[in-house]
Amino acid sequence: MEYIRPKLYKKQSAAFFDDYRYILCEASTKAGKTVGAIAWILEKAFAGQSGQNYWWVAPVSSQAEIAYRRIKNNLTRGSFVSRDSPTPTVTLANGAMIWFKSGDNPDSLYGEDVYSAIVDEASRVKEESWHALRSTVTATNAPVRFIGNVKGRKNWFYHLARLAESGSWPGASYIKITVLDAIEAGVIKQSELEDAKLTLPEEVFRELYMAEASEDAGNPFGLDHIQRCIGRLSDAPPAAFGVDLAKKRDWLVVVGLDAEGRTCVFQRWQGLPWRESIRRIHEIVGEDVPALVDSTGLGDPVLEELQVGHGNFQGYLFSQVAKQRLMEGLAVSIQGRDITFPDGPIRMELESFEYQYTRTGVRYSAPEGLHDDCVCALALAREQWTTTAPGKNLVQYYSEVARQIAEETRNEVTAEDHEFHNRFSHNVISREDTINNELTELYESTLRSYDHESNNCAHCGKPVLVSRITDGVSVWHPQCH
Repeated sequence: MEYIRPKLYKKQSAAFFDDYRYILCEASTKAGKTVGAIAWILEKAFAGQSGQNYWWVAPVSSQAEIAYRRIKNNLTRGSFVSRDSPTPTVTLANGAMIWFKSGDNPDSLYGEDVYSAIVDEASRVKEESWHALRSTVTATNAPVRFIGNVKGRKNWFYHLARLAESGSWPGASYIKITVLDAIEAGVIKQSELEDAKLTLPEEVFRELYMAEASEDAGNPFGLDHIQRCIGRLSDAPPAAFGVDLAKKRDWLVVVGLDAEGRTCVFQRWQGLPWRESIRRIHEIVGEDVPALVDSTGLGDPVLEELQVGHGNFQGYLFSQVAKQRLMEGLAVSIQGRDITFPDGPIRMELESFEYQYTRTGVRYSAPEGLHDDCVCALALAREQWTTTAPGKNLVQYYSEVARQIAEETRNEVTAEDHEFHNRFSHNVISREDTINNELTELYESTLRSYDHESNNCAHCGKPVLVSRITDGVSVWHPQCH
């Protein structure tokens, strides 16, 4: 028996034929994912044995029948036997059977031994159907391929894709195929892209053609703001650290920010004994740079060990109120572009992070099954950073406020007031809602004292080198204090 595989372009082939048990493919509409899935399931079945079952699971039966008809139309007559009802099946010449099932009834997906499976339009399949399929493939250790368009963020397929993309799911791989990949491969015409972009709402276009999930209202940071904060790791020395502790299932994450708020250190690991993790944290953070550490639960004794011989570690207890304060502060910094972070796990966790209003207040967390360790470490680092250099951050904030007030005032000036405005433009801050002149002067005077720490002794005036005593504003030689 001879089988000829359809011609697949590189990404299309990688989405199915790479050597992983699970591959999750978020793809543009009409990018060829169904063709690749048909080729993969057929080859698995042709390599199987009589009586073995192979499944194609779609959200509803009418969608499963699309794949059923395509397979029947493309196989050589005499190489298979098909049956339309009650459940469509194709039995190949070697006796292997491909079943085309609906995920509408999860109970129908338990029971039989399955040797390979396709989950079609996975973002629209019920989560309970995936639970049933996962149970079914346990005995055979069967490989599974997930394909589908992106459909928001609050679905199990999106969450599993993020696990695979971040490398947190052993044995799983993630791949994205956009309309640009399909155009480059000659599967879709450029004119189709232009027409879709012109006629579809932006969010719909980005999901269906660029495989980018639309922003959910539950994300406290905002996808656009997160994207604008992505930058390379800084080469500058760290000014503040945040450490989120974990041992087994979650990640232990260390994030360092430089004086400008740019991420300059990002390390994470899991599964190490506490003693080894403490050694690593000491090695990364050192003794001089302040670090804020999650001290919730088991974190408290670990924090005590970190503090032995290292006075730069402080604890932060994660209550619901404390976490809300921490995350709202992080949201302000992200939306104000005060900090930057590298693309990868930090960005993915920020994008999937969400908040919910509960009876006791606002609850901030990652969706069930996903991690928020990078988010927590970044939030802790940001909290420590704002404490370490309060003057600079406040100066930047009030400078931006003053600039916006001046710009708004200029825009409100009419043509008739133009000459008056030119003569007295230096007094434009006389608006009702601006800060009183005397208070402004007091603010600026206070902020100037925080802008930078002098390197000269406040007593003798000579430069202070390594050993020093400081109150955060002035410094002294130890003998002069």
